[in-house]
Amino acid sequence: MTTVRPSPALPTAKPDARGGRVQRRRSHGTRSAWAFLGPALVLYAVFLLYPMVSAFRLSFFEWNGFATSDPRFVGFDNYVRLFTQDPVFWTAFRNSIVWVVLSLVVPTGLGLLMAVALNRRLLGRNLMRSVFYIPAVLASIAVATMWTWIYNPMFGLLNQTLTALGLEGWIQEWLGDQDIALYSIFAAFVWQTTGFNMVLFLAGLQTVPPELVESARVDGASPLQVFRHVTLPALRPTTAVVLVLTTISSLKVFDLIVGMTGGGPAQSTQVLALWSYAQSFGNHDFGLGNAVATILLIISLALVVPYLLWTTRGEAK
Repeated sequence: MTTVRPSPALPTAKPDARGGRVQRRRSHGTRSAWAFLGPALVLYAVFLLYPMVSAFRLSFFEWNGFATSDPRFVGFDNYVRLFTQDPVFWTAFRNSIVWVVLSLVVPTGLGLLMAVALNRRLLGRNLMRSVFYIPAVLASIAVATMWTWIYNPMFGLLNQTLTALGLEGWIQEWLGDQDIALYSIFAAFVWQTTGFNMVLFLAGLQTVPPELVESARVDGASPLQVFRHVTLPALRPTTAVVLVLTTISSLKVFDLIVGMTGGGPAQSTQVLALWSYAQSFGNHDFGLGNAVATILLIISLALVVPYLLWTTRGEAK
């Protein structure tokens, strides 16, 4: 008769004390992070998310904004009115798109060129950086007042300068001509925002590895080739930030146009942000005004989110 011997007991695994401590530290770090983020998230939800949701909801109602009247649900009627019965909306839409395209090219390109130029060893470099950045800290309504005086057809600096140079043929009604008023305001926008883009690009240039630049120069690369193949790739994260901020600021441009033309002449400088305000507080049609605001939000997301996703995917690779 064979005797069955019991199999030896397997050693029991001892709990990993180190892993437990790491897990507890992570849990504690997560709780600490939420404790610090909590107040900011609450403020974000109250002052940003709630107004956005409220504006979207109100775009489906008809309401004059007075507490004595109740909003009346009208469905998509406000959007139908915008697309089919409001010619000013399409003017504002076109002007907003033109403004965005010009903003992504002119102040961004000028800011990059100025940053590259002022990143070198130059006499008075810090002074020039400060001078170019000063317009960015001025209030937009102050910039509008300043440039309105510059464009004054009788006593403005621009026309007076053209007269002194013998270029009377170039004198224009800069803010009174429907064909050039929008671009005249845009010149003030470029003057105000280029310095801010320059500072962002200057910060990005400090992250370009100098050994890569020197290596490219030793290999015989020209300054243009160094800029194209070394500097620009290193500036990709900064460029993403600049383009996103420029897109958002150009879509919500408001103060400059209000201060310089108020949307005129003949609504030729009207933009979506200003038309939303005019419908809500000027015409007391908060449903239509919030419909314009909702469309502006959709355009912003459609322009910004795909670019952010593309940039993030490129960095992951």
